Amino acid sequence: MRRLLLVDSEYAVRTSLKELLEYESFHVDVEETGGSAFERICTCGYDIVLSDIQHADMDTLTLIEKLRKVENNVPVIVTMKDFDLDTVLKYMRGGASYMVQKPIDINKLLHSINELLSAQEAVPAQKIKVKKRISLKEPSITNTKMIGQSEKLKEMMKLVDRVAPTNEKVLITGPNGAGKELVAQLLHECSKRSDKPFITLNCAAIPSDLIESQLFGHEKGSFTSAVKMHRGDFEQANGGTLFLDEIGDMSLPAQAKILRVLQEKKITRVGGEKPIPIDVRVISATNKNLRKEIEEGRFREDLFHRLSVIEIRVPSLRQRREDIPILAQYFLDNLIATNEREVVISDDAMEQMVNYAWTGNVRELENAIERLYVFCDDVITSEDVEKYVYW
Repeated sequence: MRRLLLVDSEYAVRTSLKELLEYESFHVDVEETGGSAFERICTCGYDIVLSDIQHADMDTLTLIEKLRKVENNVPVIVTMKDFDLDTVLKYMRGGASYMVQKPIDINKLLHSINELLSAQEAVPAQKIKVKKRISLKEPSITNTKMIGQSEKLKEMMKLVDRVAPTNEKVLITGPNGAGKELVAQLLHECSKRSDKPFITLNCAAIPSDLIESQLFGHEKGSFTSAVKMHRGDFEQANGGTLFLDEIGDMSLPAQAKILRVLQEKKITRVGGEKPIPIDVRVISATNKNLRKEIEEGRFREDLFHRLSVIEIRVPSLRQRREDIPILAQYFLDNLIATNEREVVISDDAMEQMVNYAWTGNVRELENAIERLYVFCDDVITSEDVEKYVYW
């Protein structure tokens, strides 16, 4: 059962949301303040946090910053009553995963939660025997953040190496948590644009009525909350790379505007009249089948062909199980180096992890290793895996 922490100062909100989410088969805990939420997250471990924007002791941006300082990367969905662009941008850039408006539409909230949790059907795995503990000193693929030695990963990295130096548009596909953003970063870092900006936009996290301002910017006074001029993501990425994550969740009107920019290589700020030339490499990513989305009228075919000059498929963790021991030890070694407490994984525990479904892919594995490190003794056993991984 997925674990969710709900943080809100209003008793009625906590009670009603807890009931609704528990009905959807989540294990829900509640807290009233940011401080108590921080302590609970650090000690209990959660798959997701749903937090109101302001608490009596701190705002949620401060809570996110505190979590990042202790290397806790739990996704945080922030709720707020009155959406204004500057606040949304501040929180998204500060690490919020989604912004959800109050009163909360439970269907939209569940969609956001399910996107973050990578809700997929587990594929039955072939049993793989682990003969011994693997110690990883350096990533198998040198100078990258993509760690492993499986054939699937090597094939993908060969394609990355070939494509990165070009200016071609790339569409990265694959399940949530598999490392699509890491691939985008590698494409940028290995390109001729590496000394220029790398700007990321999660298309699913920005409300449809704000996406145009986010992408193209706006002039002062162009709408009620536009108190100053804002340079959009295209303009900020000029000369570098713009990464459009979860492009499949972008609205059709926004898709049309993106297509026009790709064709004309110019943008116009909201409320502005003067076209601004841009030189941006666009890399996009999705966990959806865009061809199916096109058939069902939710994605433009002409935009798809513009974005998918090169398509790179990131394999799921189940497709490269031989990398699980390497990744698990890598994450554990990082924790040991930071906290200076030695912990080892027993052979039985490692074998259990290799044969686990990992529907949340590498992100789920990393979170599981963090929980095991916090709650286990000097040796992580198969019983620990049962307790802290098989929730």
